[in-house]
Amino acid sequence: MKLTTILSNLPKAIRVVILSVILTPFMLQGQTITSEPLLPTDADPVLIYFDATGTALEGYTGDLYAHTGVLIQGVTNWQHVIGSWGNNTTQPKLERLATDYYLLEIEPSIRAFYSVPQAQVITDLAFVFRAATGSPQSADLFVEVFEAGKLIVSIIHPPKDQPIVEHGHHLDIFAAAIASDDITLFINNEVVATTTDSVIEFSFDSTEYGYGTHWIKATATNDTDTAHDSTYVFVRPQPVVEEMPDGLIPGINYIDNNTVTLVLHDPPAMKEYVFVLSDIHDWRVTEEGYMKVTDSGTHFWITFTDLTPDTEYAFQYFIDNEIRIPDPYAEKILDPWNDHWISDFNYPGLKEYPAGKTNGYVSIMHPGRPVFEWEVTDFTPPAPEDMVIYELLIRDFVETSAIKTVMDSLDYLQNLGVNVIELMPINQFEGNISWGYNPAMYFATDKAYGTREDYKKFIDECHKRGIAVVIDIVLNHSFNMSPMAQMYFDPEAGNWGQPSADNPWFLETCPHEPWCWGNTFDQDSPYTHELFNRITEYWITEFKVDGFRFDFTKGFTNVQSGGQGWNYDAKRIANLKRIADHVWSINPDAYVILEHFTDNSEEKELTDYGMMSWANHVHHNFQEAAMGWLPSSNFQNISYQTMGWNNPHLVGYMESHDEERMMFKNRSFGNSEGSYNTRDTQTALRRVELAATFFFTIPGPKMIWQFGELGYDYSINHCGNQPVNPIPGNIDPDDPGRCRTDPKPIRWDYYDDWRRKRLYDVYAMLIELKKEHDVFRTDDYTLSLNGAAKRIHLNHASNNVTVLGNFGVTETTFNPNFQQTGTWHEFFSGETLVVDDLSDQITLQPGEYRLYSTVAFPAHGVPLNTDYQLTDDNTGVSVYPNPSSHGFNFNMNADKNYHVRIVNLQGQTVFEKMNAFGPTQSHFYWNNTLDNGQKAGAGLYFYSVYSAGESFSGKIMIK
Repeated sequence: MKLTTILSNLPKAIRVVILSVILTPFMLQGQTITSEPLLPTDADPVLIYFDATGTALEGYTGDLYAHTGVLIQGVTNWQHVIGSWGNNTTQPKLERLATDYYLLEIEPSIRAFYSVPQAQVITDLAFVFRAATGSPQSADLFVEVFEAGKLIVSIIHPPKDQPIVEHGHHLDIFAAAIASDDITLFINNEVVATTTDSVIEFSFDSTEYGYGTHWIKATATNDTDTAHDSTYVFVRPQPVVEEMPDGLIPGINYIDNNTVTLVLHDPPAMKEYVFVLSDIHDWRVTEEGYMKVTDSGTHFWITFTDLTPDTEYAFQYFIDNEIRIPDPYAEKILDPWNDHWISDFNYPGLKEYPAGKTNGYVSIMHPGRPVFEWEVTDFTPPAPEDMVIYELLIRDFVETSAIKTVMDSLDYLQNLGVNVIELMPINQFEGNISWGYNPAMYFATDKAYGTREDYKKFIDECHKRGIAVVIDIVLNHSFNMSPMAQMYFDPEAGNWGQPSADNPWFLETCPHEPWCWGNTFDQDSPYTHELFNRITEYWITEFKVDGFRFDFTKGFTNVQSGGQGWNYDAKRIANLKRIADHVWSINPDAYVILEHFTDNSEEKELTDYGMMSWANHVHHNFQEAAMGWLPSSNFQNISYQTMGWNNPHLVGYMESHDEERMMFKNRSFGNSEGSYNTRDTQTALRRVELAATFFFTIPGPKMIWQFGELGYDYSINHCGNQPVNPIPGNIDPDDPGRCRTDPKPIRWDYYDDWRRKRLYDVYAMLIELKKEHDVFRTDDYTLSLNGAAKRIHLNHASNNVTVLGNFGVTETTFNPNFQQTGTWHEFFSGETLVVDDLSDQITLQPGEYRLYSTVAFPAHGVPLNTDYQLTDDNTGVSVYPNPSSHGFNFNMNADKNYHVRIVNLQGQTVFEKMNAFGPTQSHFYWNNTLDNGQKAGAGLYFYSVYSAGESFSGKIMIK
């Protein structure tokens, strides 16, 4: 009879006494969670015992609830979770057995309790125990689940991931078995205990066995089978105390192609010892991996020699028998949860994670790595006032989510006139599907987008084209996978754990609510300052980035500066000036761009110092103007002069990654009058042209969010990346922001829609004007941006410009207030206007815009007065990018099945895909792989998209 059944029939008082006897051996070993049976199977009922001693729930007297699910073989996240997070009425309640001791009964079996289908293999039970009010709560806790009906033996204690024993200490060794007749326990292959029970115990005397490695093996037998389990313990001597050689810094120090010295920095000298676990020693604690420590106790270090050049070695730091972390300064990490989702195209030959040998992030050292040969070594970025920035999220820009595929699209961006690409975070963030504002590592590139060499090739190619590259980086906070957070972390504190008080880099809690994410950096700490210096220097010197967009710089302070941090904060200013000074000490031309949104006096001081700041406050006004809602349509604060600044360092934008898309708002919420409706697609696009004409001509740096130039009209909150109709789109009505950072549809086919290509052309010609003509750099200009009729007047010795636009939804007549009489040249139409009387008025239709100059600009050559359409949207095939070195996207709206065939110049079919298109399939991607599995060589190929009696054909060029 199971103990579960016996206990359920006993009075509670007797039950508690029996449980205390059962649990004592394990609780004495600090086991927070235990089970009966000790080796549960999916067919068993199970008792789960929780000892709150030493956790955030110690001493808590209220009710506890279990947030619980299971882990399934082959799946990384929790499955079959009971109830919903935070809803106590749907989650199991624990029974209090004694002070800080609790019981949770899982019956009639694990599989039935969690409703797990038979086909799924359960590997673990997963728990978080929570107070009735939600806080405090335990850390994540797990109980391994075994296969029913099979002879199994398992060493329960010591934990296999904590093998270190202190010299002079006794260690209780426990092993248990299922379906066994006897169990035998071995130490170093010598029998130390035998039993016919289901549990065996032995007291290991570290003094008797001495320093070093000792192997433990448990063997269980029955009439038909034998089962084994083994682990080891390491009796630890004191670490060698020795000063580091000169010139070493925290991180991975490459001495030569065969020698590496690792240095781990422990600023408060809180750690007692550190081992390096690596594939050099099969991930075991060994004397050869024991790090030396400096006399101050602040630095641990070790040198590995005789390494093989140009070989990757995986390793972790194992601290005080508890913490496993990658090197904080590692330039590459392996991720056990997300690496298997990365395609071989994006990261060929990615080193496998050492599954079953360790857990958590693993760092890579790579002695003798080939040096990247830069083609451009003396790039000069555009002046701030000439910047046309393209904000780009690699994941949502190309179907492959690969930086090398973005490189294939540089012609597109160069033709648009972009001279700065701002990449959303590319340092290692948690997961693969993210905007990147949840950073984990600062020196490792995120592998989901490509190799470090791919990033360098991209930057080098941009520089060859005169395009600067800025990276978005987050130094306000980092998330829990950060090794610097994990080194000094209290998993029981707060709702999700938090940095401990002795953490030299992070604050315990965020000081500037409600602007809080992850773990907040201690902006006053000298160790944080040193870290930030290394981060910025690394990216400038190693990757030749041309600057940084620093996320949420409003948070670069340890205090709350007034309501939500808006007030002037001298300490925050000092912190940012220190960072900027260090950046400029490495590259005086580097951009320092802030996302700041504080009191204007603070932003003025920072931009006077040479930094740049996002115009966070003006996109709303542009979008209101584009929709035709006039009361909030004055966007004058995009002007640095309106803001009272001395330098043209205000980065203006109508859209960004963090704001709703202008075309979505036009098509969803636009104004109308009679037959004129800004929600009509073509009219909505023309309204964006209108807004862009004012946007680009106001002096100062400008930024475009990706595909804004094509009128991208999927909401920022759109769910799913399938190209369904963007209006109304797929937005969760119960939680509209739920999908905010999810992947979005990639619509390169918009370039083949003449209406959207026209918008691209208007952007391109305005950008060319901005970059090539001094009048758009002038500091002598006036803005009149209230109401429907809006005007800009630019004055310069070389030319005068007047920009006019009707942002209303009805015809309007007004005085342009031309600066002078005489002949004025309209840029878009090529027409001239003779002005004899400066009081004369002009009439503009709703949405109409004009750009006049006293000296004619070169003709743009784009037939804006013609509605030109190159391909029928319903039957044509679009292919992009073309040429390409990596692959081709085929798009087609099909009402029946079509097939794709690729033919070489010899007429041979080298690739064929049946049913590539159909009523529910409008996109096909060919990655240049032939039917024989080889990659297609460079050259010209022909494609045919065909069905019965119908085909479309064209050429593609593989570079």
